[in-house]
Amino acid sequence: MKVKRVVSEERILLSEVREILLEVETGRLAAGEEMSYELRKSIEHANHLSKTPADKAKALLDELLKLEKMKEEIAFRIVNLMPRTRDELRAIYAKERFTLTPEELDEIIDLVMTHF
Repeated sequence: MKVKRVVSEERILLSEVREILLEVETGRLAAGEEMSYELRKSIEHANHLSKTPADKAKALLDELLKLEKMKEEIAFRIVNLMPRTRDELRAIYAKERFTLTPEELDEIIDLVMTHF
């Protein structure tokens, strides 16, 4: 299959991808269709890496976006990776032109841990 152009583009969370893939898997199994290798691996990957249900992930994303110094791209990355330590969180912010104070890092980690 060749893709000629991108019609639209939006960010979605890994937990949302997992739910979409599980719906596809259920539909294919109900119809008796065989799943491709790529689809099976995608489902396995999403199941392995998704750490929280989609509703909790969306709630965390909303809370993160309310914080100062929080870009949408970084908020999505934080929700997908669910960092537990300051070092993991600093790695996410490594390319930014600003650094966070220890209090700001702890605030983000506390938010992540309440939604884990």
